[in-house]
Amino acid sequence: PSYQDGDLSGTISLVMTQCCKRIKDTVQKLASDHKDIHSSVSRVGKAIDKNFDSDISSVGIDGCWQADSQRILNEVMVEHFFRQGMLDVAEELCQESGLSIDQSQKEPFVELNRILEALKVRVLRPALEWAVSNREMLMAQNSSLEFKLHRLYFISLLMGGTANQREALQYAKNFQPFALNHQKDIQVLMGSLVYLRQGIENSPYVHLLDANQWADICDIFTRDACALLGLSVESPLSVSFSAGCVALPALINIKAVIEQRQCTGVWNQKDELPIEVDLGKKCWYHSIFACPILRQQTTDNNPPMKLVCGHIISRDALNKMFNGSKLKCPYCPMEQSPGDAKQIFF
Repeated sequence: PSYQDGDLSGTISLVMTQCCKRIKDTVQKLASDHKDIHSSVSRVGKAIDKNFDSDISSVGIDGCWQADSQRILNEVMVEHFFRQGMLDVAEELCQESGLSIDQSQKEPFVELNRILEALKVRVLRPALEWAVSNREMLMAQNSSLEFKLHRLYFISLLMGGTANQREALQYAKNFQPFALNHQKDIQVLMGSLVYLRQGIENSPYVHLLDANQWADICDIFTRDACALLGLSVESPLSVSFSAGCVALPALINIKAVIEQRQCTGVWNQKDELPIEVDLGKKCWYHSIFACPILRQQTTDNNPPMKLVCGHIISRDALNKMFNGSKLKCPYCPMEQSPGDAKQIFF
């Protein structure tokens, strides 16, 4: 028995030794793996700290949100919520901020959102009724919205096969007002009727079934409807927010440089930045003119001026360059009177 106990103790000892070794190896492997992961995670953290400044208040302007500015901001936010169809949120904001929004301002957004929701589930009737009722104004702005809606409805009839052939032929009468500007498109639609028996999906006209055209019609409707109502296609709040996200890193950097070099007077204008921030072509909404002499963009207080010779410079450059009653154009040798320069508008 003592021998068996001793032998059993030795076996247990061997098993325990092997287990401890395996545990130690596993712990070392985990520690090694954790070290690699920790190194990667720490680099991500440093990259976040480097690229994301938690304190962006340094680029703000003190007192910019006075009573009038706050009211304008609230109005922009309310319009954004109306555009998104979030009517309950917009009305709650109106109540909390004390804004008074006329019912006539809200109704167009309610109707547009109702039509867009229908288009997203491929229901064309509300959009067609709206387009027909506004046909004259849409045609005045060269819109093809109504034709494209009729085209989509005709295609939906084609998808029903020969059962809808008579109805499709009857509906084709709606293309008559658009025959002059969309003759080729109408010819393609009418030619597809020949393949109803074998199915449009098995014909040369299969491109008519492209699903992307439903997304396109939503964009076209939004664009033309907003133009008709005198609204921008995109929400002003969304555009401003996106522009701010693009500009913020550059503004934080220039603010840090200004503070390091102790030249805080460079940035003391509320309506002007010390550097030009490129927001991309998506944010180009109007023409701009940079004075070729002073290398600055013109403003309402410093507008572009056309000289007699046809060259254009800013008013500040004009005032700095004339000597007495004469001014010599910086691009050609023509002498002229500063008073003959005329302000131009882009």
